[in-house]
Amino acid sequence: MSVIMPTYQRLPVTFVRGEGSRVFDTAGRAYLDGLSGIAVTNLGHSHPAITEAINRQAGTLLHTSNLYHIEAQEQLADRLAEATGMEQLFFCNSGSEANEAAIKLARRYGHMQGIEQPTIVVLESAFHGRTMGSLAATDGESKRAPFAPMLPGFVRVARNDLAAVQALSTDKRVVAVLVEPIQGEGGVWTLDDAYLAGLRALCDQQNWLLMFDEVQSGNGRCGSLYAFQRLGITPDVLTTAKGLGNGFPIGCCMARGTAATVLGPGDHGTTFGGNPLGCAVALAVLDTLQSEQLWLRADPIREGILAAVKADVHDTNTLTEIRGTGLMIGLEVTVPSNQLVADALAHGSLINVAAGNTLRLLPPLTYSDEEARELGSLVAGVINRAQENTP
Repeated sequence: MSVIMPTYQRLPVTFVRGEGSRVFDTAGRAYLDGLSGIAVTNLGHSHPAITEAINRQAGTLLHTSNLYHIEAQEQLADRLAEATGMEQLFFCNSGSEANEAAIKLARRYGHMQGIEQPTIVVLESAFHGRTMGSLAATDGESKRAPFAPMLPGFVRVARNDLAAVQALSTDKRVVAVLVEPIQGEGGVWTLDDAYLAGLRALCDQQNWLLMFDEVQSGNGRCGSLYAFQRLGITPDVLTTAKGLGNGFPIGCCMARGTAATVLGPGDHGTTFGGNPLGCAVALAVLDTLQSEQLWLRADPIREGILAAVKADVHDTNTLTEIRGTGLMIGLEVTVPSNQLVADALAHGSLINVAAGNTLRLLPPLTYSDEEARELGSLVAGVINRAQENTP
């Protein structure tokens, strides 16, 4: 019996090697990766630039702590600031940590204005993490109830309902709005353009911070370096992680304007965040993404996958909706979802199910056109078999 806490229902496979778009199990069987470690390995597995950066930095210096200047951290901060327009950055180790930093920043921002109970507006079907602050911002009573009482200071409204946010204009406790511009765990929903523009205007009017959680949608996945750049709405606070390290743990909370002036010495901290190794890896990720403009592959890969799904699925009525942006793909299906992931694994591919019956695909940006068609055909096969086995 494993002594690992059973916080995951793990599939019956162990992977020992990855190469490009495929991973290999202990028996040497190959699987086409359509999940990227949940939107992490955007550059695929064993990318030579990432391997080289790890080897080079590991032979030089791994850790000193943030009590001292870290050259790679400062270089990475400059690069991200230039690429995003953000002005101040805090490095951590995960998406949840990045969102915790954003929550603290918003509360500090409120206290600086004399607001005793700063409140952040969040959305239904949102997912921001599983640490206590990010969990309180996350939707889903089943996720929160076992860990009550929740951190106060959040008010939840429906997705894409601008009127619901506008109705909070008279609530003097509100200091910020936190959203995923493209919701992942909640079912792969891209927030409406008009809604995002309305949030930006309302936050400007009310002196609220607009905070984007791009932990999953960032780092090239959605057709631009960060999704906000494609969507045309710039937040005051931007969080990211996952693909920033292509598998090495690193996260970041970025801020601009007034939000960039909020946190000072002693307000937040991290032992491992922004360490030399993590920052060297993230620099290699940025170098690769920017030099090859790999985010431009997101739409062609998406189109190839979806074309193959539509061509090979037996009954198009089993697909009720296709959602998402770039390589965040959500296929809402009518077939039972409980065996889809296991069936895909049995037939040589890695996929995921989110929010009930949404089949979620998060392939790497390094897919070839042939691999895109292959994943689409594999997914169609999963749907077809589920339909055939449904009474």
